[in-house]
Amino acid sequence: MTVIEPDFNVLDDRKIQAALRRLSFLRVKMEAAARAPIETMHLHPSYIESARNLLSYLALRRHDIRPLQHQLAELGLSSLGRCEANALASVDRVIEVLQRLTSGSASAGESGTVLGEIGEHLLTAHADVLFGGQGPERGVRIMVTMPSEAATDPHLVRDLLEAGMDCQRINCAHDDQATWLAMIENARSAAEKSGKSCQVMMDLAGPKLRTGQILPGPAVLRIRPTKDLFGRTITPARVWLSTSDDPHPDSEFALRLPGKWLTQLVVDDELVFNDARDSRRSLQVVEVAEEGCWVELRKTAYMIPGMALSLKKSRGRKKSARIIGVPVQEQSIVLHEGDVLMLTSDLDSGHPAVRDTEGKVLMPASIGCTLPSVFRDVRPGEVIWFDDGKIGGKIQSVDDQALYVRITHAPDGVRLKSDKGINLPESELKLDALSQDDIAALEFAGKHADVVEMSFVNSPDDVKSLLTHLRRLNAEHLGVVLKIETRQGFENLAALLMAGMHSPRLGVMIARGDLAVENGFERTAELQEEILCICEAAHVPVIWATQVLETLAKTGAATRAEITDAAMGVRAECVMLNKGPHILDAIGTLDDLLLRMQAHRSKKRDLLRKLRIADQTVQIKRTSA
Repeated sequence: MTVIEPDFNVLDDRKIQAALRRLSFLRVKMEAAARAPIETMHLHPSYIESARNLLSYLALRRHDIRPLQHQLAELGLSSLGRCEANALASVDRVIEVLQRLTSGSASAGESGTVLGEIGEHLLTAHADVLFGGQGPERGVRIMVTMPSEAATDPHLVRDLLEAGMDCQRINCAHDDQATWLAMIENARSAAEKSGKSCQVMMDLAGPKLRTGQILPGPAVLRIRPTKDLFGRTITPARVWLSTSDDPHPDSEFALRLPGKWLTQLVVDDELVFNDARDSRRSLQVVEVAEEGCWVELRKTAYMIPGMALSLKKSRGRKKSARIIGVPVQEQSIVLHEGDVLMLTSDLDSGHPAVRDTEGKVLMPASIGCTLPSVFRDVRPGEVIWFDDGKIGGKIQSVDDQALYVRITHAPDGVRLKSDKGINLPESELKLDALSQDDIAALEFAGKHADVVEMSFVNSPDDVKSLLTHLRRLNAEHLGVVLKIETRQGFENLAALLMAGMHSPRLGVMIARGDLAVENGFERTAELQEEILCICEAAHVPVIWATQVLETLAKTGAATRAEITDAAMGVRAECVMLNKGPHILDAIGTLDDLLLRMQAHRSKKRDLLRKLRIADQTVQIKRTSA
């Protein structure tokens, strides 16, 4: 039998011709997009070439080029997998190599031009302009959200800066202008003394939908000592007795009592009482201070206002006093799948469902919404999420005063509390991009900050509104960061970037918290990948944000998953950390991690640093059969 062997030269030539035809078609589309009359848009001069590259890159990505990439990879050529920074030039170079291969006049490796060099230079320059000065040795900046203590503790801010912080983030949803100013002054002073740069980034709160307040429950305080598995007390509960309802920093329990009666108490006094269940209990005085005294409780007790505490041995002292007040406990609404929740315009009277003696619902649970104007924008059947996706439902009906939600996601029952986020990913909300509080914060930022971050940006008009206010306030020197955290914001990203290019200092934050809720947690990795690619094509620096090393910052111990997640931050120009008791450890860990990772990865490009394992000698022993 005759075996006909394929002519590999003919096959390769066919592959080359097919790839060349496909690339030439794509190039026509890309060049047409890049020829758009960008000059008429009056973009900042530093972003003209970036805008053209973005348009040509988007024209390329309107097509599925995966089969073409496979063909190019088989030929040993660039598969265009890293063309973001200089899209059209990358395609041109591959076409040039393919043409030379078909003519035989040159080999694929003769060119020495570095693809994307111009685009990478522009991205670096834009990052330096936005964040101020040249990037640190690790390449990626570190931004840290300020706790309130940063206003009163200059040493804390100094320590943050020395640990590796490059940018100070102030969340305008918290504190006030006097506190913000103190934070900024502490940062400026610490930066000046250390010789480091520290940009001040102010995060505008934006039109955030949140739940209203829940009506307070009965004034009762349950105090429980620590017990073992057999119910035996291991550690008595410590309770602070004073003239104030506020707990002592070292205790979660506090009772308010008359001052004159408290001042007569001494160590070892025993206070006896009947609690709200009429159970006999006693408190032992263990420490006396000028502001109050510490007592210990060895059995669980329920304390209410008006309850009498009596000295077991008064010895001429006033024998008893009544509790004036106990701290009001934060209330919540327990929701199960199938329940109905009423979202209303009343911010202060949320309550659980009202049921009859047989458990039948007489009135559904209710809670307020901070922006009831959205009621006119939503439609029955649309999805709604609460508290970062912990509770989900579908809108059943809507009127001017309320909307009714059927809960569809609340595994095993979930508690909904006040001041929790509300997301309406399928609704087209017509909200003002900037609230009056945002405009006031913007005016402050124009005088004291370096960059403003715009929350919940959805459309180019939102960006134009911000830039208009900056011009009005004579604050065009401020950098602008667009936070991508809604479905609309993601879908309009390219248009948002084009609108933002009117500013010479532009950046994007991948706000993964709300972004995940709005688009589905399972899509988060895919979305952040697309955002990174589009921003690289636009030469716009990116801030990698939300829950980066959060467990480490809060508890002092990182998880393996969040270390891997933080390592991905090397693909951005800045990584954001949130506040926490162990924030200095988190900064140190992130600083070391980014420094190591920059030797392995730059954007989408793997860097082949010398492998340590390659130095090991591998010995293969021969064995005889």
